[in-house]
Amino acid sequence: MKPRVVLAYLFSLLVALGLIAAVLQLGQGLAPPATAAPAAPAADAVQSWLQGLRAQLDHPLSHLLVQLLVVIAAARSLGALFRRLGQPAVVGEMAAGILLGPSLFGWLAPAGFAFVFPAESLGSLKLLSQLGVCLFMFVVGMELDLGQLRRKAGVAVAVSHASIVLPYTLGVLLAYGLYSQLAAPGARFSAFALFMGISMSITAFPVLARILQERGLAQSPLGQTALTCAAVDDVTAWSLMAFVVAVAQAGSLAGAALNLLLVAGFIALMLLGVRPLLARVIGPAALQRPEPSQGSLAAIVCLVVGAALCTELIGIHALFGAFLAGVVVPAAQGFRRKIGLQVENLSAVLLLPLFFAFTGLRTQIGLLEGAGDWLLCALIVAVATLGKLGGSALAARLGGLAWRDALQLGALMNTRGLMELIALNVGYDLGILSPRIFTMLVLMALITTMLTGPLLSLFARLPARRHPPAQGVEGLP
Repeated sequence: MKPRVVLAYLFSLLVALGLIAAVLQLGQGLAPPATAAPAAPAADAVQSWLQGLRAQLDHPLSHLLVQLLVVIAAARSLGALFRRLGQPAVVGEMAAGILLGPSLFGWLAPAGFAFVFPAESLGSLKLLSQLGVCLFMFVVGMELDLGQLRRKAGVAVAVSHASIVLPYTLGVLLAYGLYSQLAAPGARFSAFALFMGISMSITAFPVLARILQERGLAQSPLGQTALTCAAVDDVTAWSLMAFVVAVAQAGSLAGAALNLLLVAGFIALMLLGVRPLLARVIGPAALQRPEPSQGSLAAIVCLVVGAALCTELIGIHALFGAFLAGVVVPAAQGFRRKIGLQVENLSAVLLLPLFFAFTGLRTQIGLLEGAGDWLLCALIVAVATLGKLGGSALAARLGGLAWRDALQLGALMNTRGLMELIALNVGYDLGILSPRIFTMLVLMALITTMLTGPLLSLFARLPARRHPPAQGVEGLP
């Protein structure tokens, strides 16, 4: 080491020591602080600590974190249990949401329920759950291939529309007898009847796809037909849903017509304007990357948020905009799949369980009093199953499928799952569904989805067709 560096180091050290010594000497003349209060007894200290802990737990962020822990743990546990029982995991997650609500948790442990889900915390839970639904609908939109639908329409359109028209008609007829007793106060009959039709006619495309994958049927002719039918069903049902929401929100025929014109204009803008422009904005290089760049993700997030905001302002709910955003995402180079992996994991693990829990908080099984209410609930399940399964199977049979395949297809189309819960929450938020009918319809969604697996196994035991299928039906997929 050079002498010059050594001298500089020693000089700096001496200066620092001198300053410390000078401050210590000057500090001798300062007045001492006041005598501290005597230490509290150990018991009082523990009580004070517990009070501080309670105050921290009452903070909104602490409540939200507790809710996340409870909801995610319950959803994953029941999802795994139901998967072992031969049911899709999402059915267990739906059941977990109901069990965490007042129907079980609030009934068994009212104090614990009030602590985990205090009324003042539900606003944050609702917003996060709606964000999860928007992301989920965005992924559903990306799974929809419009080109494939055009190529494989044929019988799929007939089956899908039959699986909507029959249950929708039965739902409207059922609404005539339920309106005075079960509609929300102030709800118009037209809105209630149209919404009951929607609740009977929805198919859960994502749940259906998972059931087919778990049973090894996804690539079979039956599986491909079911997926195409469910995709057509989703597009049709959600278009009807947008119409019903527009009518319910507008309050007048002129207002509904204006809303529908705005919706049609927005759809045209997304498909004809945003769709080709988005691919150029992202760029070929970004589409080919193994993982989306931050710039690409930012563009997609802005697209989802902007589209959701537009449909929310139009008056047909943000989830429709999120769905359309997924439809216009470029499919080249597997870009949709890459984006889906980024979004779906966050939505499925963190946000959707909050939606199930929030739905469960609205589901009050205790409102169903006596045999009359339970018989009415059973009637709703029977009408929903008869309309959806029966309409799909009859149309498929007339299209040339054997009864065994037609009935299996009907059982698959009767899967409602998460899509039904989304629609029901929209109806509840619009003031159309009362808590009692909301509870009955949630139970219907859960029961019909749980019946899909057993019905598939039952119908698979029927004798197979012994002659070649009609031309064009087997070749549909």
